[in-house]
Amino acid sequence: MLQLDRAKERQRPRLSVEFASSPAHVREAQALRWRIFGEEFGAELSTPEPGYDIDRFDRFCEHLLVRDTGSGEVVGTYRILSGARSLEAGGFYSESEFDLTRILHLREQIMEMGRACVHPDYRSGATITLLWAGLADFMIRHKVQYLLGCASVPMHDGGQHAAAVFRRLERDRMGPAEWRVFPHNRLPLERLTGEDSADIPALIKAYLRIGAVVCGEPAWDAGFNTADLLLMLPTSKIDHRYARHFLGSAEVDRIL
Repeated sequence: MLQLDRAKERQRPRLSVEFASSPAHVREAQALRWRIFGEEFGAELSTPEPGYDIDRFDRFCEHLLVRDTGSGEVVGTYRILSGARSLEAGGFYSESEFDLTRILHLREQIMEMGRACVHPDYRSGATITLLWAGLADFMIRHKVQYLLGCASVPMHDGGQHAAAVFRRLERDRMGPAEWRVFPHNRLPLERLTGEDSADIPALIKAYLRIGAVVCGEPAWDAGFNTADLLLMLPTSKIDHRYARHFLGSAEVDRIL
């Protein structure tokens, strides 16, 4: 049994987390995003270079990378846009989908997360833990007070599942009225009859467990064919127990 456990340990990939420190690193993140969003999920990506998911926000963001240290391959990524840099970028990415008027007075205290994806062979707790550790590092360095980001629900069924997910969340996971946002391209919920028992996608569930709330009705992203929910998390409200599962007690204590 001991020999078998050691064999499994040898087979388990060794992962590291880092922030992109060169244009080449950013290209690796963009290539992974193309593979996941364009090839796996079939999104219509508006990019100047096929094979790489590139948009106008990339040059204003910090890019978080999880790398397989054995192969050197980037296997997970997030991008982060600070409130200050969002002004240079012409706004947060989520402003392209939602009217954020009610929360923009918090801009300088916000960190926007986006373009999260993981290579299909590395979709494990270890990869997610490292991504969250990287996010925590940014939060600590920049004294972030609020996390903001879009979480997507696929619309392969025309939006029935997405509508059902929102109805479940609407009951007890909505944020306060002063954080309400309004989608530019609203999902027509009144035409969709999805069941309230729909399963909540894993990433949304993880955000909710750590303390995030939903800020409004979903927007329809036609290019990605997803219904996007805007989630917001005050760092002061992070659930300690769940956060420690991902980040460890030292990091959580430094954030809070």
